[in-house]
Amino acid sequence: MYKIPAYLLPLILIINFLSAGCALKPVEIIKNADYTKYKYAYVLPTNTITSTSGYVNTSYSRYTYGSSYTQQTNPSDIIIGFFMKKNFIVVNEIRSPENTIIINYGQSGKRDIAGGIAYTLEATIQLLDAKTHQLIFQCSAEGIGSTEADDIRIAVNRCLESLK
Repeated sequence: MYKIPAYLLPLILIINFLSAGCALKPVEIIKNADYTKYKYAYVLPTNTITSTSGYVNTSYSRYTYGSSYTQQTNPSDIIIGFFMKKNFIVVNEIRSPENTIIINYGQSGKRDIAGGIAYTLEATIQLLDAKTHQLIFQCSAEGIGSTEADDIRIAVNRCLESLK
């Protein structure tokens, strides 16, 4: 029988704890009607989310080096692309409310995971009938990535995948 060295046991326990605590919650869905019967989509504009991530390291010779990168995500751009692929005509004003859905987006939560070492961001998307303002569909999903922009992009895509 193979015996695990004592110095590896704490490392294995920490890795196990972190991986167990990083699970995303399932996508929450409310479906009241069929969104595919509509022809037009009006997507409310959203702000671009910009995140920067990086590191700095100083070596023994006191040489300092590092790296950083910036990511941007605009939730309405992701939503527009999704509905265009579904053959919706995306409009910038509502002229035919009986054939149009209004799509709203919002950040709806933040949840600490892995004992507070990391967190997830949650996004909620609503589809409303443009004529009656009745809720057609709503989804909420979490995302976790290397930056907040990643978190939101992942959450929005998970949410939109539930529309299929």
